[in-house]
Amino acid sequence: MPTPSPNPGYVPRAASRRRRPVQPARARTNLAQLATRLTPRDVWLIEMLHEHKVLTSHHITALAFTGHRTANRRLRELYFMGVTDSFRPLRQHGSAPEHYTLGRAGAELLAARAGTDLAATGWRKDTCARIAFSPTLDHTLGVNTLLIQLATTGDLAEWLSERSATRLWGDWIRPDAYAHHTTAGHQLLPFFLEYDTGSYNLARVEAKLPGYAALASTTGTRTPLLIHTATACREAALRHRLAQSADRLELPIATGNTQLAQPADAAWLPLGPAQARRLTPAQLATHWTGLIPALTPDTALPSTGGRPTALPWHPVPPQPPTPSS
Repeated sequence: MPTPSPNPGYVPRAASRRRRPVQPARARTNLAQLATRLTPRDVWLIEMLHEHKVLTSHHITALAFTGHRTANRRLRELYFMGVTDSFRPLRQHGSAPEHYTLGRAGAELLAARAGTDLAATGWRKDTCARIAFSPTLDHTLGVNTLLIQLATTGDLAEWLSERSATRLWGDWIRPDAYAHHTTAGHQLLPFFLEYDTGSYNLARVEAKLPGYAALASTTGTRTPLLIHTATACREAALRHRLAQSADRLELPIATGNTQLAQPADAAWLPLGPAQARRLTPAQLATHWTGLIPALTPDTALPSTGGRPTALPWHPVPPQPPTPSS
């Protein structure tokens, strides 16, 4: 006699019903084996994630791949190798793309290439979670999105994160980014970026300007400051507040806002009474005379104070070393 079911309403599932496939476990780090599976583009991505903390799948596709399908397939492979970690923020409307951070295997690879240990990379078990729940996540993504838009519409020869810029110029300034931008047939535009979300009052933004002036006078450089705001109203108020200080300190400053135009287009309005129209980055490079980049091959790198807890610093190229595929 068949055994009666403890639940009279229970109906057994058909044996032929397909089950959801089990995802493979993430691999343990084996650097010798891992090195044979990574391309130069993969190593570049590891360095980019270490430098800029978090990049979305859209960011990575725009910089290094020809399509989302190819990018997502490779990013999934890197995730299961432990090279990257990822999360997807909750959105009130629609869905967010996958957000990628540096994984343990990627951090160990960086440490091995630098001849140091994992702690020197700054990676921790909760790195992905700390970034995912950071109150500055939207700010970081905003900065990275703006620079990637410039990188995909011209040539971004250099792109330093806030952390790297602070290493170089932290005695004077702490910009959100530093970059060199060029377009075909146009000269170089070096610039510092302040990505203003409106969380600071105007006086605090104005208080940053003397640091930029001190850097210029101390190092003999002349690098413009681009300030990008969230709204046109905030930009107008900021321009009114900064006009006299910028003129007194002789700082080349231009402003833009998210509501007006993409940063690669005619989105930037230089401070000054004579300027009545917005300019592209290429036009900014010719609008100001005597520009001298703050970052050069001869720029002195800051001392680590003999501490073995910092990777040897070098700028990460914003584009991958091999053609996209």
